[in-house]
Amino acid sequence: MKIGIIIGSVRDGRNGEAVAQWVYKAAEERTDAEFEIIDLKSFGVPVLTSATVPGAANKQYDDPAVTAWSKAIDEHDGFVFVTPEYNHGVPGGFKNAFDSLGSEWAHKTVGFVSYGADGGIRAVEQWRQIVANFHMVDVRSQVALGLFTDFGPDGLNPLDRRAGELTGLLDALVTATEKLRG
Repeated sequence: MKIGIIIGSVRDGRNGEAVAQWVYKAAEERTDAEFEIIDLKSFGVPVLTSATVPGAANKQYDDPAVTAWSKAIDEHDGFVFVTPEYNHGVPGGFKNAFDSLGSEWAHKTVGFVSYGADGGIRAVEQWRQIVANFHMVDVRSQVALGLFTDFGPDGLNPLDRRAGELTGLLDALVTATEKLRG
């Protein structure tokens, strides 16, 4: 079982990289799944302009960056979306990259580690509606990191309780992925 930890911000100076590394560090101690960081920024996914609806593209995309993104997503059984909240919503670059694919997301699991002024919870609520379109199974457990409580002058400094929250999320994600894979 392979689970991708997606860094969902493409901004310079983003917090997502540190958050994803924190998730990965906890995940790599586990023996029940293989975890890998997928950095959306490294793919350079362009704004979706193709006349072909991604769900009908049969994984044959016009742009090589989208094809590389497709392969990276397709090889995973589940995901942890490390998502910021921008303007009370999901980050545009991540939403565009999600929309650029189709069946690669279908019937897979997803858990959310969010961050923002209010923990990124509004972005997660929107992601839950979005992923439902591809029959993704989202786990209830989530980690919501507050910019004013879990980050300091030196970057990410999660509250002590966050480690337990992350363990609960990963436990739920692995269990759901096992059940979904049959």
